[in-house]
Amino acid sequence: MIRQTMLEALNRQINRELYSAYLYLSMSAWFSNRNLPGFANWMRVQVQEEQFHAMKFYDYVVARGGRLTMLAIEAPPSDWESPLAVFEATYAHEQKVTAMIYDLVDLAQKEKDHATANLLRWYVDEQVEEEANDTGIIERLKMIGDDRNALFMLDRELAARVFTPPQTGNGGQSAP
Repeated sequence: MIRQTMLEALNRQINRELYSAYLYLSMSAWFSNRNLPGFANWMRVQVQEEQFHAMKFYDYVVARGGRLTMLAIEAPPSDWESPLAVFEATYAHEQKVTAMIYDLVDLAQKEKDHATANLLRWYVDEQVEEEANDTGIIERLKMIGDDRNALFMLDRELAARVFTPPQTGNGGQSAP
């Protein structure tokens, strides 16, 4: 059985992961409205990743016999100044998520909850990848500057991204 403090923290994290999905869906809509379907696709893949992250926590809470509590999801922003501003906001958001994961790790260690600490190792590694993806695109957008041709080339490249559920390191099984 999972302790109440950890259960409450994981329920909040599920909400935060779903907020992340909602935020990236808003960003996808912003790109769609500007006729940048590749960028919109990249963000839709992010939506799927964040939903996967939420469900991984969800399934873990169920497996540990915890009670899930669905909290209200905050409305995300819906407007940005440029593709660069969107990705800078994405990176800032992922840094916040990283801090949240680290807080969960700290709580798991304090509670001596080894099972949750083990689960969270996967999320720590995932956050390294998330931040690296964002900074890579930010650097490319900075190089592009006002070059619309280069922007459309990057858009075409981002259109190729697809969601592949990651291996989660729990005996080869992953959350739905």
